[in-house]
Amino acid sequence: MNSAPLKPTYVIPQLPPQGLETVPILKALAPAHRYLAELKGAAQSIPNQGILIDTLALQEAKASSEIENIVTTQDELFRATLFPDGPASPDAKEVARYCKALKAGFDFMQSTGGLLTNRALIDMFRQLEQRDDGFRRTPGTALKNEQTGEIVYVPPQEPDKIVKYMASLECFINDDDLSDLDPLIKMALIHHQFESIHPFPDGNGRIGRIINVLYLTRSKLLSIPILYLSRHITQNKGDYYRLLQAVRDSDGEQADWEAWIVYVLTAVTETAKLSLSIVNDLKVLMQETKIRVRTELSKMYSQDLINNLFRHPYTRIEYIITDLGVSRPTATKYLEQLVDAGILNKQVAGRNNYYINTPLVQLFLRVSGGE
Repeated sequence: MNSAPLKPTYVIPQLPPQGLETVPILKALAPAHRYLAELKGAAQSIPNQGILIDTLALQEAKASSEIENIVTTQDELFRATLFPDGPASPDAKEVARYCKALKAGFDFMQSTGGLLTNRALIDMFRQLEQRDDGFRRTPGTALKNEQTGEIVYVPPQEPDKIVKYMASLECFINDDDLSDLDPLIKMALIHHQFESIHPFPDGNGRIGRIINVLYLTRSKLLSIPILYLSRHITQNKGDYYRLLQAVRDSDGEQADWEAWIVYVLTAVTETAKLSLSIVNDLKVLMQETKIRVRTELSKMYSQDLINNLFRHPYTRIEYIITDLGVSRPTATKYLEQLVDAGILNKQVAGRNNYYINTPLVQLFLRVSGGE
């Protein structure tokens, strides 16, 4: 019996398509920009930006990986980042690599004046998947409907076409003169185009979602990559895949871009609100902790210590030594006194001790809906 024929490959369009500034899209743009601006301002009020990059990037990594059914708990994830060479579940290690890939992409952009190039994408792919190749040289996986098993989309198969399409997408991302569309509309187009090209052997969904938040920093809508966008996609996964495919199923320039773009803009609005709430709650928690340390443990108080406790929800002696520039005995003394004061919770892992900022971890558990 012959196997069913593959669905015809979607013709990758030249960006941008026409007629995108519709009333529903423009209506959805306004709140997305408003809450992004509020988030950017709130984030800039945190004394050490690394606190947000390290903590919120990890939450984005966890949510984005869940879309691909790579699931870990907060505890597993924090321990995997705390002890990279220690025992951890494969899923926790994979999520931790996602976070490293996101931060590597951001560092690359900073070093190139904001360029988000194919070289950066390949480097992120290699970090995420722990392999040394790049764009696909073999046919891509046909995408199937999870319920029916029906093939719904076949990405470009020829390596030369993948290179051609990705070169064109790279130009669209980095050359602002190619389109005067609002950057949030462009982000929606870029994400759809990348997912349709499906350039890598694996990890395309996660790399595509990293591109989203990096593009927001490239467009200066955010200063650092902290938008918790994947949580909204996880909660609306069916609509995400349905609307991605609806554009492919519709005809050329008449593709149903409007519904897809409105979906992305709504995701930006809702996750900017959530991320803003996290940042504001984190600021309150930092201030409360600062007051307690300064009042109860005044001899050890420093802003560097507070920054450490919030940059590393799970911290260890080596982090205190590095961040505060103190000796090992002094770092141990500080952490033990913080435990005695009820500010940290001490845990033992083999021969290693680690210390948990429990209120901060509970904050992340609340916004992620628990374990």
